[in-house]
Amino acid sequence: MYEQFYGFSERPFQLTPDPAYFFESITHKKALSYLGYGLNQGEGFVVITGEVGSGKSTLVAHLKEKLDDRMSVGEVVTSALDGEEMIHVAARSFGLDVEGRDKAAALAAIEHFLHEEARNGKRCLLIVDESQNLSIGALEELRMLSNFQLGAHPLLQTLLLGQPEFKRLLAGSDELEQLRQRVIAAHHLDAMQPGEIEPYVRHRLNHVGWDGEPAFEQGLFTRMHKATGGIPRKINQVMTRLLLLGAVEEQSTIDLAMLEAVIEEMAGDSSAEDSPVDDRIRPDPSKKAAQAVAEAKREESDRARASTAPAEDRGVEQGLAEAQIAAIEAAFGGHENQIAKLRRDVSELQQADQASNAGVSEAIEERLATMEARLAEQEASIRHVLELLIEHFESDGRRAAA
Repeated sequence: MYEQFYGFSERPFQLTPDPAYFFESITHKKALSYLGYGLNQGEGFVVITGEVGSGKSTLVAHLKEKLDDRMSVGEVVTSALDGEEMIHVAARSFGLDVEGRDKAAALAAIEHFLHEEARNGKRCLLIVDESQNLSIGALEELRMLSNFQLGAHPLLQTLLLGQPEFKRLLAGSDELEQLRQRVIAAHHLDAMQPGEIEPYVRHRLNHVGWDGEPAFEQGLFTRMHKATGGIPRKINQVMTRLLLLGAVEEQSTIDLAMLEAVIEEMAGDSSAEDSPVDDRIRPDPSKKAAQAVAEAKREESDRARASTAPAEDRGVEQGLAEAQIAAIEAAFGGHENQIAKLRRDVSELQQADQASNAGVSEAIEERLATMEARLAEQEASIRHVLELLIEHFESDGRRAAA
């Protein structure tokens, strides 16, 4: 949808690894250097680790594009494999038919294949992703595969990709000492630095024909780095929602208010196991109150809001309304007309109720404090809240006028 609105040739922030979008950040450039050195050695293990979404798979896709036809590549994306399963999966990654054969037969098939490739002038690389899922036994079997040689020349090199826990396992396990001794290069992919977020976004947009629209408000990428931690996949998720919001609202500029709305919406999505927003980044308390009005409205909706409602209920609603107007002003600084209308509606409600509501009792104050505390804990969309408030006050205004 948004790609048509902005005239893009395709969606620039898809989550599927695509080497065409590879961005050479500082940490990815270092990783390529270590990979290049390791592959030139032609033996042992190269290890690349990084957080979920840090770009390991995209890095490997980029690497594969640079390999020539003298390299035979097998790829394994692991689950929790034991030693024998690892051997069979490794064999199948090179196209070998080992179905129904035992471990010894599978090993023999791999060795024969490696010798044949070497005699044909080819090297073999086994890429193992999600290595943190492997058992010690499976890792030991991979080490044993690295023993295959033709004369003095090793026949198989292995690239291990994994999350940070694999780095810790490899460094701390006494059982993996022999494997550690065969690691010839290793690099941990760090998050991108604050100054790399904008070049990263522009790089992907330029790939799909971006002509400068949408533009981006100053300071937006600094805030995005804080929210995403500089993790590429999280940036992609936030940018996808931002562009979709921009297309829906037909905006030519993506501003900070839109980014805040997206961040808070995604932070409140409790159903997402891998939240695209850093869990440590929470919405401002003033905005939480505005977000939570939707919950308050649902709680009040089963009561009739006729003009004959008890004065204390209307007093609570008016007090909440005043608090939410201030919160909305902070979150929606560019919506002066809507805020002015809300103020007029609140004023009309206060005037209509003045005769029967001279003040707010201690009981009502206590109730109001309880409701505000509950509201502050909610996580909802600010933009959705604004729509609910407008609808609510328009309805109450008509009832008050009647």
